[in-house]
Amino acid sequence: MPHNVSLITTIAAALGFGLIFGLIAVRMKLPALVGYLAAGVVIGPATPGFVADVDLASQLAEIGVMLLMFGVGLHFSVDDLLRVRRIAVPGAILQIVVATAMGVGLAQLWGWSVGAGLVFGLALSVASTVVLLRALEDRGILDSINGQIAVGWLVVEDLVTVLVLVLLPALSGWLGGTGGQSGDALWKTLAFTFGQVAAFVIFMLVVGRKLFPWLLWRVARTGSRELFTLCVIAAAVGIAYGSSKVFGVSFALGAFFAGMVLRESELSHRAAEESLPLRDAFSVLFFVSVGMLFDPRVLVESPLQILAVVAVIIFGKSLAAFVLVLLLRYPLNTALTVSASLAQIGEFSFILAGLGMSLELLPVDGQNFILAGAIISIALNPLVFKAVEPLQAWIRSKSDLARRLERPDDPLAELPMTTDQSKLSGQVVLVGYGRVGRQIAQELTHRGVHFVVAEQNRSLVEELRAQGAAAVAGDAAEPAVLIQAHIARASMLVVATPDTFGVRAMIETAKALNPSIHTVVRTHSESEAVLLQQEKANKVFRGEYELAMNMSHYILSSLEKEEQAHSSHQ
Repeated sequence: MPHNVSLITTIAAALGFGLIFGLIAVRMKLPALVGYLAAGVVIGPATPGFVADVDLASQLAEIGVMLLMFGVGLHFSVDDLLRVRRIAVPGAILQIVVATAMGVGLAQLWGWSVGAGLVFGLALSVASTVVLLRALEDRGILDSINGQIAVGWLVVEDLVTVLVLVLLPALSGWLGGTGGQSGDALWKTLAFTFGQVAAFVIFMLVVGRKLFPWLLWRVARTGSRELFTLCVIAAAVGIAYGSSKVFGVSFALGAFFAGMVLRESELSHRAAEESLPLRDAFSVLFFVSVGMLFDPRVLVESPLQILAVVAVIIFGKSLAAFVLVLLLRYPLNTALTVSASLAQIGEFSFILAGLGMSLELLPVDGQNFILAGAIISIALNPLVFKAVEPLQAWIRSKSDLARRLERPDDPLAELPMTTDQSKLSGQVVLVGYGRVGRQIAQELTHRGVHFVVAEQNRSLVEELRAQGAAAVAGDAAEPAVLIQAHIARASMLVVATPDTFGVRAMIETAKALNPSIHTVVRTHSESEAVLLQQEKANKVFRGEYELAMNMSHYILSSLEKEEQAHSSHQ
């Protein structure tokens, strides 16, 4: 019986070619992601031979975006988002303004209209959440403060983009395109959009926060792994689709909030593990679908324009974000990590470009330039991340200005004069106050062990000081931060942050100032654990499961042994 197999053909071709080209890319010491993009170009309409169904590939890619956003929601709670609001909200908005202005400037040089320049600039300003999540997960820093800031920054970008997508049709007539609305209708559209987003957020935080974790527990109690996996995937895709239809928000934003509310359940880690294989498979389909939209001829016909677009994406908006983060008094490694995170564009850029063309605002060349910039910046993004650590060391060694910007006259960079000096001898220096660091601090407080927290999140430092705890803001890889934490008189250095940038520098500084100090370090990587042990870290903990409990038990046992040894000598 004849039937249409275009869906099966598209999936088979995308996954098959993705595997082949991914292997080739890895053998060439390139990220597998580059191979997925190349596979999309090969099976796309711009190259001869087999052509997959572009529309079907785009829909499959949307599922990948949903599952990836659902996964980050499982790791990123509402509290996490609120903790980084002081940097993510103003930083994202200002960076969008600067990057959009750069895009408008390029458009004016090429003779495009103001409307075309505005759409073009907005498309260049919005980084890909999918690419960012993959980069942060691969480096084990998704749960770090730098990862939280980067994700929070992109969540704000996504919210702004959702608003732009709703308002652009209303404004297109004024900008030289088709359509348009009167002033009263425009204000009604704006009010309606804000109302939809607010209603969705309230619903998810009030109803979804109770309902969906309860449903997950009910399914888990059946003992069926298949039903549990089905429940997780149905929640991710179903909530994303339902939120789009009912509240008008994007699939990505709906899936992100679905993960956030399911994180309230104690089964969130299992949910993340069960959805991981499907997330990986559909993320491959996303990158292949991006490659299918690309016409390679644009690289030959307009090389200077492509170079200018890539420069704006990788250098222009990243530099703007770098300066903004430093001006907000966050450490150098936070500024570099956020800058690297923004040095690419992706899914929302494609949506903006498509809408701009449908409204006759953006020329065909504009969409081609955006796709070329996206593919090149995504391919180069892993290399940009690899440059963060050496660039950080070079800037600190060469630039007095960067050091002054990083740590100006900052009241949070030094312990208050009122700090009890008796608590600054034999104390534990705790680097990082995330989920793991917070649990360790609670155990230390319960046992009456004094500690000083070194944390990059300024809001957390302010909260700790309000509670009477000793805390200092800054990057503990900088000697000045450890000196302020009185590392020279401490009994132990505990690194509880998953961000491994600068950990070896922390150990080296601590050992130089206090040769007898005991060091306990957290890491995600086996190779990193070996390197840290070579750097004379006394104890290295890997993984996530019961990590805080195991670290706390080891820390307290070690402190008790030191006390007993000290008593016997006396």
